[in-house]
Amino acid sequence: MVRGGAPSGPSGRSTWYTKRVPSESEGDPVSPTPRTATLFHDVRPLGGPAGDLIAVDGVLVAEVPEGASVERVDGGGRLALPTLVDAHIHPDKTSWGEPWYRRRPAGGIAEYVAGDVDLARSLPTPVGERALRLMSHAAALGTRAMRAHADVAPAYGLAGVEAVARAAAKLAGIVDVELVAFPQHGVVREPGAAELLAEAAASGLVSHIGGIDPTGFDATGGRDGDQLGLVFGLAEKHGLGLDIHLHDRGEPGLAVIRDIAARTRAAGLRGRVAVAHAFAVAGLAGRELDELADLLAESGVALTTVALGETTILPFRRLAERGVTVGLGSDGVRDSWSPYGDADMLHRAWLAGWALDARLDEELEACFAIAADGGAALMGLPAADLRPGSPADFMLVEGECLPQVVVDLPRRDLVVRAGRVVARDGRLV
Repeated sequence: MVRGGAPSGPSGRSTWYTKRVPSESEGDPVSPTPRTATLFHDVRPLGGPAGDLIAVDGVLVAEVPEGASVERVDGGGRLALPTLVDAHIHPDKTSWGEPWYRRRPAGGIAEYVAGDVDLARSLPTPVGERALRLMSHAAALGTRAMRAHADVAPAYGLAGVEAVARAAAKLAGIVDVELVAFPQHGVVREPGAAELLAEAAASGLVSHIGGIDPTGFDATGGRDGDQLGLVFGLAEKHGLGLDIHLHDRGEPGLAVIRDIAARTRAAGLRGRVAVAHAFAVAGLAGRELDELADLLAESGVALTTVALGETTILPFRRLAERGVTVGLGSDGVRDSWSPYGDADMLHRAWLAGWALDARLDEELEACFAIAADGGAALMGLPAADLRPGSPADFMLVEGECLPQVVVDLPRRDLVVRAGRVVARDGRLV
């Protein structure tokens, strides 16, 4: 939901962002080097009255500090909107920018996983270049942070983790990246995967350990094991978070979520565990939904959804009302699983609205909010709400109001990160 508008002065223009004339001491050779303020003139924060946004040291301020030099950027009356957070993306799997890949039929996770390996072997470009290309594209469209999953399996070793980590380092200061070592092929069913996960956990490259369907897909290989015990153990040993893919529906999926909540409490990992997809939750309503939401909120387990369709998208507004953190993500982008996806989180907010048949302005605003605020909360980032004291992370777009922007998906004319222009017209600068 869009927060309350800025207070207005007699002219009707916002008074949050009033420029103060620098003092005469500016330029004094015995004074410290003056700070620089970037003044974005004639912008409409969240579609409200026109005014200025002032950024100093990466943070928005109410006025230009005494003695600061001023760099001015003309906003041309555009809307200023918070930049967004991709809470779930797989940069290592992408064929974005590559020759078209002819996908083959797949009837389950095992067959999709085989397609991943085939795609990785067939593409001419190394995984690091592909990941950097996609992550740069996302940043240019207004993504300020992402939680990136990279496959860890004997087929790849740690190559995906290392490649995505290098790409993230090249984008430092433009997009924040949390990296998940993700056992897409399974932990128990795939010999050697557990050892690779342990290696990844000790590498210093990842912030999270992943998991996948511990009583479903990963329990179908005929080997005994406790996936959750292993990944929780690695998280505790190395001080990492957890992000577990869960596709199982109905009571099997709900039982896993309850188990994860219990283990999270026992391990003292509140706020550091997330369940991705959680399709079992998408089928809940009423009292059942509220009871599970209260359990998740109490244990500090977050959820992520990717707006695949009306039967799988999470009821994120109700979950948030009960105190559950829910982020929105891209998932795979033009990978072996699907030819769709574009790493544009504004488009993903559009997809969330489409999946929910959103019609009312407050419903469309909520779809934007999960992309802006839900993902930020998931990653422990401050909300970029365009108020003084918040990160100077925003984008300028043509439009009338926020709901219309969600529907029309205008070009990102300008993307600002920590007060610095990092992209124009959809391209990094």
